Amino acid sequence: MPILTLPTTPYPDQKPGTSGLRKKVTVFAQKHYLENFVQALFDVLPDAKGLTLVLGGDGRFYNRVAVQTILRMAAAKGYARVLVGQGGILSTPAVSAVIRATAASGGIVLSASHNPGGPDGDFGIKYNIANGGPAPEKITDAVFARSKEVREIRTSDHADISLDVLGSTTIDGMEVTVIDPVAQYAELMRKLFDFDAIRKLFASGFRLRYDAMNAVGGPYAKAILEGELGAPAGTVVNGTPLEDFGGLHPDPNPVNAEDLIAHMFAADAPDMGAASDGDADRNMVVGRKFVVSPSDSLAVMAAHATLVPGYRAGIAGVARSMPTSTAADRVAKALGVPCFETPTGWKFFGNLLDADKVTLCGEESYGTGSSHVREKDGLWAVLFWINLVAASGKSVEALVRELWTAHGRCVYSRHDYEAIPTDKADTLMAGLRAQLATLPGTTVAGCDIAFADDFAYTDPVDGSTSSKQGIRIGLKDGSRVVFRLSGTGTEGATLRVYLERHEPDASRHDIEAQTALQPLVQLADAVAQIRVITGMDQPSVMT
Repeated sequence: MPILTLPTTPYPDQKPGTSGLRKKVTVFAQKHYLENFVQALFDVLPDAKGLTLVLGGDGRFYNRVAVQTILRMAAAKGYARVLVGQGGILSTPAVSAVIRATAASGGIVLSASHNPGGPDGDFGIKYNIANGGPAPEKITDAVFARSKEVREIRTSDHADISLDVLGSTTIDGMEVTVIDPVAQYAELMRKLFDFDAIRKLFASGFRLRYDAMNAVGGPYAKAILEGELGAPAGTVVNGTPLEDFGGLHPDPNPVNAEDLIAHMFAADAPDMGAASDGDADRNMVVGRKFVVSPSDSLAVMAAHATLVPGYRAGIAGVARSMPTSTAADRVAKALGVPCFETPTGWKFFGNLLDADKVTLCGEESYGTGSSHVREKDGLWAVLFWINLVAASGKSVEALVRELWTAHGRCVYSRHDYEAIPTDKADTLMAGLRAQLATLPGTTVAGCDIAFADDFAYTDPVDGSTSSKQGIRIGLKDGSRVVFRLSGTGTEGATLRVYLERHEPDASRHDIEAQTALQPLVQLADAVAQIRVITGMDQPSVMT
């Protein structure tokens, strides 16, 4: 089939956020909207002769259409081979695993992660580089610049291919191989975890409820937990990926995974609960009547990593996003390893992992990962926790309470104010920045402020810098309030306010988080004027 060159008109709004380009499906469905972005990406990337590309997504609405479009454009770009998940399905961590296992030049991930799906929902696309991780800002900035100039699209006029049958076909000389989406990922998990110990744990009667939220994590969890590790049938619920996630909001937190929380707080609750998000890179871990915060989850994993075969030699270090609580810092200090504080966005962990400076990484937004791939990984985190339970003989709650006893509890919450008009959100952040020089040394809402800054990061590996990554206000008692605008939404702006208070007194560890953090809530509103500027009396979501 001939390669076609089609005229197009640039779109001005194709700037990737922290995790690629995310927009409503209706935006992506505009004429050449997807094609323009892919063409801009391919124009920025080097010659593709002899190279392999990995392609897949979370199965949400528009996924299959996008896969076929990208296959035709990849042929026109000159790729030698594309590996695409069966049905167009590949979880985000699986894309990373396949890139690394096959020495591919990179991969395209089709997902809007934890955002809702369906015809009126969200869609997204991002590029991962040869190390398996998200493209760094120098690439995404170049793609955005090119997207404002692109005037031609190069594509094949080849017909759609079957995505549902394993095997190979060709498009204009480019080999397309439809692969089992689970196989290489499962092989990697076998190398990291003690599957025999986990099988014995399930055989002993240990009960798990894993809510895949009708998203891409379902096939992976079923194959590994039920298929290989002996978890009873029905352990994985909502395990079939649906284009609209069955109406669920596939964001694994106590608000959106309310059914899981209800089961875990029932009289006959399982021993452990877990959930993963739309593209299976996020996770939530729940004990019996006990919710584990993502920040505590990372800290517990770091503290006990040597109980897991893949990490038995110890960890090189830990990295966390700046808004994530300092629990991991305290564990790292006790272990004598470094803890790096980075901007939000998994791409900032890539250099640290590649340079062997860290082994474990985490974000407060229910993301945890390690050096095994260059993405956060939901099912991996759940397997890590199950392995810890099997190896230690302790419950989920006991492992967390041990952390609190040893290091104090970092009481933590995130308040999200969603769909704020962009101009109001910018006004709020500008107002905060205007106060940075005068806030230190003052007392606001009864809180003594020690410092205030706009977080900037210099990568210790390549020296690259990132500025304006979030406003930090630190108190004399070590508490923190952080403000930042999210780069993962598709409608207006989302203001995220992060609240952290360190509590060393064990007699106060069970005070409800929102109660313990109330002074910081009052400080945040007084300094940022949230209610006045946004008109919102309460956060949209508190996690």
